[in-house]
Amino acid sequence: MPDSPPPIYLDNAATSFPKPPAVAETMHRLIQEVSLSPGRSAHRFSLAASRVIFETRELVAAFFGCPDSSRVVFTSNVTEALNVGIFGLLKPGDQVLTTGMEHNSVMRPLRHLEKARGIVLSILPTDSTGAIDPDDIPKRLNAKTRLIIINHVSNVTGAVADLGAIGSRKGEALLMVDAAQSAGVFPLDMEAFGIDFLAFTGHKGLFGPTGTGGFLLRKGIMAAPLTMGGTGSNSELEEQPQMMPDCYESGTPNTLGIGGLAAGLEFIRSTGRETIRRQEEHLTRLLLAGLHQIKGITVHGPPASANRGSAVSLTMAGRSVADLAFQLDRQYGIMARGGLHCAPAAHRSIGTFPQGTLRLSPGFFNTEAEIQTALNALDRIHSES
Repeated sequence: MPDSPPPIYLDNAATSFPKPPAVAETMHRLIQEVSLSPGRSAHRFSLAASRVIFETRELVAAFFGCPDSSRVVFTSNVTEALNVGIFGLLKPGDQVLTTGMEHNSVMRPLRHLEKARGIVLSILPTDSTGAIDPDDIPKRLNAKTRLIIINHVSNVTGAVADLGAIGSRKGEALLMVDAAQSAGVFPLDMEAFGIDFLAFTGHKGLFGPTGTGGFLLRKGIMAAPLTMGGTGSNSELEEQPQMMPDCYESGTPNTLGIGGLAAGLEFIRSTGRETIRRQEEHLTRLLLAGLHQIKGITVHGPPASANRGSAVSLTMAGRSVADLAFQLDRQYGIMARGGLHCAPAAHRSIGTFPQGTLRLSPGFFNTEAEIQTALNALDRIHSES
């Protein structure tokens, strides 16, 4: 029986892999040396855990151009972070302006609040690549527009929203940015882009472990907390504390994961975000150039010459995307993702609903040889069909 091909991971838009060695080393050290329960006691282990949380908070604030690290809140992922903002900022009758490229972590809470609170949802149109025109925003703003929610980089097509242009056109509305696909790879500065609420996840471009994420909230803005409980502060009160970030961080935090996230951020700082971006951009261009040479394949998204993320979506004539993903994995050892990618609105926008697409998403640790192997596999699959 022939040996299985060596695995090739091209699903970095879901979760980056592998992680930098320092991430695992840091987490291994912390779980052996620290109790990981911060702020609940005054003994040395609790203080050490608190230091891990504080130092990571400082790293995140600096990374995203936030002048006050107390405005950084840790959550279990970007979905929880977005839910805090959506449920905590919107009131009955508020208008929300968003796009046709949003992930279900945005669309499902918004659709729920349409029914539960009577919010008004206005969807910005996109072109066939998933890009919006920032000039459409002022045309849809009104006195009731409370929130503009933008997916910075599409997890389906890799289309990049122009945050600078959007921020300058937001009027009196608050700007919420879903940075799940862009944090760690693209420049993100809250002050420069006029971002009021920035939601991020730790396990993608920030190279942290799953179960980490959070949001940054501009000074002067408060959202109602999603959960309430023990925070380790103001324990004499039976009401939720109002101070940042405690009001949003109830329960024992994921100190182990947050420590791993800090190691991921340090890796980005030492390697250079631009270096990471150039590598991903180079591999994505190689992939796109090769895909355009394979008959029967249609690429859905911005061209290689555009400012785009590394998520590349494709369909192959006569083949289901689920079968393509299965065959790539089982026959060629190539891990990709087929389907709707938890973003049906995006697939409706680009015309690939309900089947979806096959998504290949190179990451920093992939190689040119792996990209070529994937291209050869797709070419062979097409020729055999």
